[in-house]
Amino acid sequence: MKETAARAERLTMQFIEQLPHMRTLLAADAEATYRGDPAANSTEEVIFSYPGLRALTCHRIAHALHKLGVPVIPRMISELAHSETGIDLHPGATIGPGLMIDHGTGVVVGATSIIGENVKIYQGVTLGARSFARDADNNPVKGVPRHPTVGRDVVIYANTTILGRITIGDGAVIGGNLWVTFDVAPGERLVQSSPTNIVRLPAE
Repeated sequence: MKETAARAERLTMQFIEQLPHMRTLLAADAEATYRGDPAANSTEEVIFSYPGLRALTCHRIAHALHKLGVPVIPRMISELAHSETGIDLHPGATIGPGLMIDHGTGVVVGATSIIGENVKIYQGVTLGARSFARDADNNPVKGVPRHPTVGRDVVIYANTTILGRITIGDGAVIGGNLWVTFDVAPGERLVQSSPTNIVRLPAE
């Protein structure tokens, strides 16, 4: 028990030392959300009422604890945010400053995802994994990077699914309702091939 208590005290102090940095990250997140949403009237409104910032606040805390090797608690924090906001950010995901999660319901970010600075993600977006390797006992191989890396200044529109350890280059724009399993070059824009993909049915 003495050894456990000493480790807990050491990790607590290391966590406290990171609080100023977490505050800087969250300030950037709040500012990005305010600037990115015409409906936002102030950063105070964003801080107190936006689910995206609520989820990011929990994530910044959970991620710091996760990196320190604290068991269970980081996932409990992320699942609390998930239940409150509908936004599922795994504590292992690395998220740069200035992330805006607009609306947010249904957003899923997997454990080994990496998100760069000033990224905007809309509701229903998934940064997920494809089928994963299994060991000799048919158990999933753990600790292998299997989620996307998203560069700086990327926009991902609603209900898009991005799977596997692929790279979305800086400044790319991914349109809504897409299924992406390949690298996207910097500045590239992905959209549906043509308006004829939409079937129009006459009124009865």
